Amino acid sequence: MKNRRDFLKAVTAGTFALCLPSPAAVPRRTKRPNILWLIAEDMNPWLSCYGTTFIETPTFDAMAANGVRFDRAYVTAPVCSACRSALITGTMQTTLGVHNHRSSRSNTRNPAHRELGMIHLPDGVKTVPELFQEAGYATFNKGKTDYNFVYDNATLYSVKDWKQAQAQGKPWFGQIQLRGGKNGKAVLKDKTPVSPEEISVPPYYPDHPVFREMIAEHYACCLGTDKSVKGILDQLEADGLLEDTIVFFFSDHGMPRGLRHKQFCYEGGIHIPLLIRWPKNFQVTKPGTVIGDLVNTIDVSVTSMALAGLEIPGYMEGRDVFAADYEPREYVIAARDRCDYTIEHIRAVVTKRYKYLRNFLTDRPYLQPQYRDEWDVMKTWKQLYAKGELTDKAAAFAGDKKPAEEFYDLEKDPHEVNNLVGDPKYTAEMAHHRAILARWIKKTDDKGRYPESTEGLLQVMYRWGEKCVNPEYEAVRKKYGEEFWKQQGKRR
Repeated sequence: MKNRRDFLKAVTAGTFALCLPSPAAVPRRTKRPNILWLIAEDMNPWLSCYGTTFIETPTFDAMAANGVRFDRAYVTAPVCSACRSALITGTMQTTLGVHNHRSSRSNTRNPAHRELGMIHLPDGVKTVPELFQEAGYATFNKGKTDYNFVYDNATLYSVKDWKQAQAQGKPWFGQIQLRGGKNGKAVLKDKTPVSPEEISVPPYYPDHPVFREMIAEHYACCLGTDKSVKGILDQLEADGLLEDTIVFFFSDHGMPRGLRHKQFCYEGGIHIPLLIRWPKNFQVTKPGTVIGDLVNTIDVSVTSMALAGLEIPGYMEGRDVFAADYEPREYVIAARDRCDYTIEHIRAVVTKRYKYLRNFLTDRPYLQPQYRDEWDVMKTWKQLYAKGELTDKAAAFAGDKKPAEEFYDLEKDPHEVNNLVGDPKYTAEMAHHRAILARWIKKTDDKGRYPESTEGLLQVMYRWGEKCVNPEYEAVRKKYGEEFWKQQGKRR
């Protein structure tokens, strides 16, 4: 057989005993596996199976011990809607033009403007759950969707949960959204299981109580998420489904309160946990397999489909990481564009050892106006910067401007605080990474290089009003000025 997908078709047809070309032998199966995605919001890989010593996460440890742990998994964007839009299509959000956070939202009370700025997927592009349904699967989602294009939830998802899928006698593809870094600790009885005094503070943060509390809080959220996942696995087992279900666990990006994490393309924003639990009836690798290849979340999409025996559409950019002809990625790309009302344009290239960042809008500080401005971490950071009390490494992120390029040796500098741009020892590597990005932008027609439509920005202004201070909004005010301010109940 040419690849694992052909093999799975044969298995589905019942013509072969299941003996995958991997070290693990598993029994013959005559039905397709269920596929379950457990998606944590805003959570870093601060788990004991990834080497964290401040907490123990036994559920995740067991998933890693009995399945697969990916050590170099990345999201396509450090913010939820852009990343989720890529995940649900198996294609980079920048390729499809769904890269701006919370785009394709109609925020106006004016009926004439409700369809302005709405984004539709190109003809022929279907979402992962739609393709699963076409293959005979039931599909469900519990929690947020947050896709940056027009969609009908009832078209994507056919049942409420796996019990309804069972009642229909169908295999199923499901998504369960977990709070993760957004108060995943709520399931814990002890709301402060990690002492702020015990944790370590990365060098890009000031060693200040507010930041220590923030880090301790995230550890607590990781603990709470471990407990939540255990509850889901226990329920699967109680329903007799655990050993027929392949379970993926991953997050949509890094922690929410951590500046340089969510919304930024540093490791804290885009490097995520990714674990797969194999059921006994469908093991693809040896228990405890660790994969160090560079993968990203669109690979989760394609791999999930391949494990279920689905054909992969040609437009999908993800890779089946268990295919017989799988070729590891030389690099992964992450993209930051508009988040809420803050217009930004950053691209990151991650290779085995290095990280290259291209900041296209150098006239703007890292800490542009944003939704976190009233949070203690932001206020404290700016106050310490104003007083000159930040270290050079922490102060670099609080200045008025940012450099056009950043280059980091992730082996020597995992916290990305020593920008190597200008160091002659890295000239060749920088040129190589710069060329990777240039080729990728051209090959995929990265839509982030084009301005967002005036109509799309109009909907942003309907939502955020006077918080929209970037110069790009002036064209909207000029075109829709009186109508826009009328909707806001104000006049200029």
